Amino acid sequence: MASEKNIEELFSAGGVVLHTKNAESTIVVCGRTSQEVWALPKGTPEVGESLAQTALREVNEETGLEVEIQLYIGKIDYSFVRIADSKYCHKTVFYYLMSAIGGDTNRHDHEFDEVRLVPPSAALELLTY
Repeated sequence: MASEKNIEELFSAGGVVLHTKNAESTIVVCGRTSQEVWALPKGTPEVGESLAQTALREVNEETGLEVEIQLYIGKIDYSFVRIADSKYCHKTVFYYLMSAIGGDTNRHDHEFDEVRLVPPSAALELLTY
């Protein structure tokens, strides 16, 4: 285990975008098909940005959707060794439940190859982490 002074603390924020239409709900997931990675949209805060502002911006950029926050739903923590510099990192990701109020998934940024709306049960099976 790395000593505490050698651990880099990282933070990000994102959203679980729930879309309901005709009594059917879907969750927005983002994928990199070349690496077969599927994730919820999230990202790193910019200087002076709150976690909620980060979540809204990142979800918009990564999904192409305009969203609004319904409520804060919790955080996850995980650790990893960054490949670029072999630095041990501890990351905390803060998630908000969101609803889509506009936009188009075809306008997502280059970070992901594909954005899908899938039923919640399928999202649980599809998500890599």
